[in-house]
Amino acid sequence: MKLSDKIQFLRKNCGYSQEQLAELCNVSRQAISKWEMDISLPDIDKILLLSKLFKVSTDVLLKDDLEINSMIENHSCSTTAKSIEEQSIYTGIIIKEGIEDESVLDYVSVNKVELWKTKSTPKYWTVLYFTSNNENLPDLLSKSLIANSSKGGNWFIDLKVKNTKIIVFKNKILKYEIGNEGQKEHVRSECRKLGIPDDEMNWEE
Repeated sequence: MKLSDKIQFLRKNCGYSQEQLAELCNVSRQAISKWEMDISLPDIDKILLLSKLFKVSTDVLLKDDLEINSMIENHSCSTTAKSIEEQSIYTGIIIKEGIEDESVLDYVSVNKVELWKTKSTPKYWTVLYFTSNNENLPDLLSKSLIANSSKGGNWFIDLKVKNTKIIVFKNKILKYEIGNEGQKEHVRSECRKLGIPDDEMNWEE
């Protein structure tokens, strides 16, 4: 398990939001987000502080071959923290450049990050594959998305919950039952009205 994964696991297991951990570490919330997405690394003094906050050794944090599941004493963390082993309600993909309020990332667990080169604006997209147990996630995402022609137009996020596909725009949420082609075509038609080309509607089901 990489350092980025361990920081995210331990933060959530101890019941900290990204903002709370950022305040304790005297850094910005964006810095915590970058640590968890493996975009940047904490300085050594921050590693020592994280070790103290999470009550694990620095070896556990820094050595990829050391797992943390058996080393955490849950009673030392918040009793309201949820195990990441709980079955997720939502799975989906977020393009980071399409959100204007990054605090929504506090409600998801990022499992993989990819950089896509596109013909759109911006030229490169940071793609986050995520899971979430927050029941209000579609509403939270809808409030955070960009709908601005100068910033790439109407951005959207696709989610899946059980057998339902959910396409989220700024202040607009579309749904269809997977396998129901009539409902799917209606959603695709609504997406076209918002300027989404067909080649961007090949959602994984």
